[in-house]
Amino acid sequence: MAKRTKVLVVDDSSLMRQMLTSILSQAPDMEVVGTAPDAKVARRKINQLNPDVVTLDVELPGMDGIAFLDKIMRLRPTPVVMISGLTQENSEAALQALEIGAVDVIAKSKVNVDLTLAEKESEIVEKVRAAARARLDVLPKRDQGSPPAARSIQLPANYLAQSKIPVIGASAGGVEAIREVLDQMPKDCPGMLIAQHMPVNFTRNFAARLDSLCPFTVRQAEHHDPIRPGTVYAAPGDRHLELGKWRNGYRCVLGDGPLVSGHKPSVDTLFHSAARVAGPQAIGVILTGMGRDGTAGLQALRQTGALTIGQDERTSMIYGMPRVAYEAGAVARQLPLRKVAPALIEACRSDDGEDK
Repeated sequence: MAKRTKVLVVDDSSLMRQMLTSILSQAPDMEVVGTAPDAKVARRKINQLNPDVVTLDVELPGMDGIAFLDKIMRLRPTPVVMISGLTQENSEAALQALEIGAVDVIAKSKVNVDLTLAEKESEIVEKVRAAARARLDVLPKRDQGSPPAARSIQLPANYLAQSKIPVIGASAGGVEAIREVLDQMPKDCPGMLIAQHMPVNFTRNFAARLDSLCPFTVRQAEHHDPIRPGTVYAAPGDRHLELGKWRNGYRCVLGDGPLVSGHKPSVDTLFHSAARVAGPQAIGVILTGMGRDGTAGLQALRQTGALTIGQDERTSMIYGMPRVAYEAGAVARQLPLRKVAPALIEACRSDDGEDK
């Protein structure tokens, strides 16, 4: 019999501990080896039980979940899936957790918690399952929250920001992967669109966080935003983001349709729109994450002659989405994360002479 994933559930609510234990125990490849109501008990049980994955509430008595996560990642790195409420304060904390090294986050509502979790059973199981396969050694070695190092970005002599429209998709591990890509982009970056799998109410903080760290503007996309160089547009957590035409350029189009490839925002939706509207002027980038969202859209992009880039296995926290896309033949160039931004910059040439 295959080894089952050992999970430790940490939450101050006995109801939440019971519900998460029940949901995870139904998965044949998982075993809840223990629960804990606070960080003190959780620390002892991590040492005793050596879990493969920890689910961790943002709000804990005594030491809060963020402080405890920081200790875990420094002293005993373990894949962690955060459980977060939907308030503004909690979404900021959850984003901080993802920056520290949490693999993913599950949003819960304080109203009808049982209903919220019942609707998320498959999501909970899949995120814990993916976390068990996560590579924590790819996390950047730097002080969390610090600004990027001094930039020395080399631009081609014929660099032209508006010559290309990069579209980027990511899931688990994507918060830090996207940050690392944007860290290397120049102030005059091409207008870029991002679809990051993230709960509603979290993406605005995600964009604001990146905006505070980058020399260009990063914002949550709004319907009919004109796409301009020097601005990055992130999909809201409950809307599909598409590339649309606008006068002589492009604009953001937001839609409230059903889930696509299991997600909203969907990477496939963004990529397909870029293939239709921009064709070879687009650049498709697929980064770390679980599942297969983005593969079909990236294939459509490559068929138009667009450059398509996939993050390689060695630098991906979860080599799921990039692997599926690569194996399907949708990825023209598979690159380590640190080489993605230079490839984007190199592709933004006014002579349009890049080899696809």
